[in-house]
Amino acid sequence: MPSGRAIVSCLCLLSVLVGPTQVARAASDGSDPIVVKDPHYGEVLFHFYQEDYFPAIVRVMAAKERQQLDDHVDEAELLLGGMYLSYGHHLEAAQIFERLLADNVAPEIRDRTWFFLAKIWYQRGYLDKSQEALGYIERELPKNLQREALMLEAQILIDAGDYDGAIALLRNWKGRTEWASYAKFNVGVALVRSGRVDEAARLLDDLGDLNPFNEELTSLRDKANLALGYALLQDGQPTAAKSPLQRVRLEGPFSNKALLGVGWADAEVQNYQRALVPWMELRSRDLLDSAVQESMLAIPYAMAKLDSINQAADHYLNAIEAFYEETNRLDRTIRHIESGDMFEEFLEDDPLDSTGWYWRLEELPEGPEARYLFHVLATHEFQEGLKNYRDLSYLYRNLDDWQQNVDVYANMLETRKEAYAQRLPRVQDALGRADLDGMVSRKLEYDSLLNNIEQSRDWLALATRSEFEMWGEITGLENTPALRADIPEAREVRDKIALLKGVLQWQLERDFGDRLWRIRRNLRQAGEALVATQRSRRQIDETMRLEPLRFEELSDRVYGLGPRIESRKMQVEDALSKQRVFLQSIAVGELQAQKQRLDIYTVQARFALAAIYDIAATVGEVSE
Repeated sequence: MPSGRAIVSCLCLLSVLVGPTQVARAASDGSDPIVVKDPHYGEVLFHFYQEDYFPAIVRVMAAKERQQLDDHVDEAELLLGGMYLSYGHHLEAAQIFERLLADNVAPEIRDRTWFFLAKIWYQRGYLDKSQEALGYIERELPKNLQREALMLEAQILIDAGDYDGAIALLRNWKGRTEWASYAKFNVGVALVRSGRVDEAARLLDDLGDLNPFNEELTSLRDKANLALGYALLQDGQPTAAKSPLQRVRLEGPFSNKALLGVGWADAEVQNYQRALVPWMELRSRDLLDSAVQESMLAIPYAMAKLDSINQAADHYLNAIEAFYEETNRLDRTIRHIESGDMFEEFLEDDPLDSTGWYWRLEELPEGPEARYLFHVLATHEFQEGLKNYRDLSYLYRNLDDWQQNVDVYANMLETRKEAYAQRLPRVQDALGRADLDGMVSRKLEYDSLLNNIEQSRDWLALATRSEFEMWGEITGLENTPALRADIPEAREVRDKIALLKGVLQWQLERDFGDRLWRIRRNLRQAGEALVATQRSRRQIDETMRLEPLRFEELSDRVYGLGPRIESRKMQVEDALSKQRVFLQSIAVGELQAQKQRLDIYTVQARFALAAIYDIAATVGEVSE
């Protein structure tokens, strides 16, 4: 069955593909994929695909609060719901899915999502919610999911005690797939629990004799044989029970219980010599297993039945001593758990680089207590609780990092305020010396002057300095008194002066239009520069007015974050403490149950040993 990681990954993928028809069309016709329009949503997706789910959640929530996801509101909500599930927040996620899945996605996507939600609720122990989610599925799912959904519904019925309903649901399962084998096993279990052992025997015996092609089916075969064997034992059929129990693998996870059952099957027909064979094998195995503990009492029981009184007494004494030592180790482990150190060892040397559903414990902490943790971790409740404890530790570390970052932001803010205070007088002085109004007035005067020049076509007004000086020299020569004489030399000089003046005038008139255009262009550019300068001046004035207000707002935000983060840290610390107590109660409860079982076995061993001593004493008195 799919893991939690696969379920949440599918949900998150569905949330990204909230427009399934558009996606399908893009895939079929080769058109461009859907474009991420909001940069903040793109940042969220970046962290999501990097499997940094906590930063992704933080950014989604921040962007939603600031209304920065206008083009991806629904996609972001569905993505947030999927990531909520990765942290076990199934109720919050369900609210999102129930609100958005009704109309916004294709029916097949909606049905798959409800199926995955049903699986998650079942794993969390919410049978009613799981059944309700399955009821929201409107169409037939793909074959692989349809088989799994049917199996899930049957498992819910079995857990709820409705064995007849589960049998009716699974009885007509077709095919020879792995799911068919699971269906047959569940029907057999339901029949046993409803008291119909003979019907269950046929199904479980057929399943227990199958030829598996993978480890999963091999384990299922062992479970079927074990269930059948114990069902027949409880039904008073020890001879029939022995055959399925002997089919269980000797090295598999169910071998201890199978060996114990084989021994009791022989003992029920008073073949105590054969019963000792599997029980003696169990004696060398891990004492934490209840089957091994029971075998330590069953061995001397069988020996007593075989009149091996001394050996029976020795084995009872060995059992009492082993139970006593194991009880002491359990007490030490319970004290270690109650101190809280064990849970810190789970997080020691762990980078906390993944959180939520995806985290898996790679190895147990070292120490004598580690052997007990296998049994504690076998419970789904403890595993989920440990994940939550680790997530809370991750959140606390993030809050602590944020608190340090706030101090950095505060230093940055104070540095910027100081730099602003130092630069402000220089800016104000420079602005005071800049006569923008005078520049505008001069520009308008130049415009008026140029208009007059153009209207009067005053080509001399646009002459360069050298041309204007040359024109002055020529007109000066014209007014020389000596040139007024009516002599050939004077006439020749006057003609040359007139020629020079004419050439210069022709040049000035020729270049008049070009020079006029260039000057107008320069004046226009100067005007545009003045307009831009006036706009910049207004922006500077507005900035000078708003910057203190902005600094004040940033100060409120930065210095206001400290108390908020500290408050959240206190809440997380409180939650950590409660979660630690919860985990301690589970772990200690499990170990206390083992200790109580050992106490019961110890009392039974002492009573049996006392009975043996009484028998020995009675036999001694008779012999005398």
